[in-house]
Amino acid sequence: MKHRVTLIPGDGIGPEVSAAAQRCIEATGINIEWEVALAGEEALQKTGSLLPTATLESIKKNKVALKGPITTPIGGGFRSVNVAIRHALDLYACVRPAKYYPGIKSYYKDIDLVIIRENSEDLYAGIEFEQGKNETLKLIHDISAYCKKDIRDDSGISIKPISRFASERIVRYAFEYALQYKRKKITVITKANIMKFTDGLFLTVAREVARDYKNRIIFEEALVDNMAMQLVQKPHNYDCLVLPNLYGDILSDLCAGLVGGLGIAPGSNIGIDMAVFEAVHGSAPKYRGMNKVNPTAMILSGVLMLRYLKEDKAANILENALRDILSEKQFVTYDLKPTPNDASAVGTIEMADAIIKRIKHK
Repeated sequence: MKHRVTLIPGDGIGPEVSAAAQRCIEATGINIEWEVALAGEEALQKTGSLLPTATLESIKKNKVALKGPITTPIGGGFRSVNVAIRHALDLYACVRPAKYYPGIKSYYKDIDLVIIRENSEDLYAGIEFEQGKNETLKLIHDISAYCKKDIRDDSGISIKPISRFASERIVRYAFEYALQYKRKKITVITKANIMKFTDGLFLTVAREVARDYKNRIIFEEALVDNMAMQLVQKPHNYDCLVLPNLYGDILSDLCAGLVGGLGIAPGSNIGIDMAVFEAVHGSAPKYRGMNKVNPTAMILSGVLMLRYLKEDKAANILENALRDILSEKQFVTYDLKPTPNDASAVGTIEMADAIIKRIKHK
């Protein structure tokens, strides 16, 4: 079967790791046609828009995209293009596996977790009011009047919406994912003991949905602060985690740390009939063009994409070849060596070459 996929190279190191993943995916022999589209800094320079309409239309048409990392300024500048893509296409489920591969430096072995994060609401909904603005002062006054809570006039305000609809949708997705991939347990994670009307609603809906899967999937509850500790102490006790947006973002990075870091962390953003696959790590602009960075996260995102396309054979071939290269530690980038100054480290291109060679020799 022929697949047409939107390829967004990204910023910084994005084009390098995207090219590596593209070559490795093609080496599996699947019939795939790439439609290159722009987002981020290059798109801004060439089109005047960080997220051109043509890019969104390409994803809507092809239904699947592979996206390199895109730069997001901290504390100022434009909002995240990544978040904008998710909102524009209603990619409501962010799925981030955290899986240990032999050869990776980690304090833990045999970790196999999946973080399923609600992607559309919570503090990432982008409903913010800037400090000092007239509308912000009016909102502060209204909140104080309604809730009898004093808020300082020099405050910025963020709104945290959590709906019954989006909560039910993501929790049900998590249970269906668990059934599809033969996972055993779902843990819903909130701070419902404090935020009773937002996180509390998420938890209430999760309990309702869980009844539909009774005797098929184990269901348990946890508070996000305690879960951060439990994941460090006893990560093997957990399987699939389902969380509101912000907690999912934070704990997915923690889980990536359990298996070797963001360089090993793939991600997918799933909607009703389309999906965007991306490495979790950032664009690392200081390494741009140096042929130095680890392409593993982007390649594993390609594995997730292949499984979404129901190309399981190709996905297994690619994942197994990557696993072999990682475990042998010979043709890997500097961060995957025992010491970062190891002279035998290879570049992004050479690591992809080694994976492709292994695929062809399988």
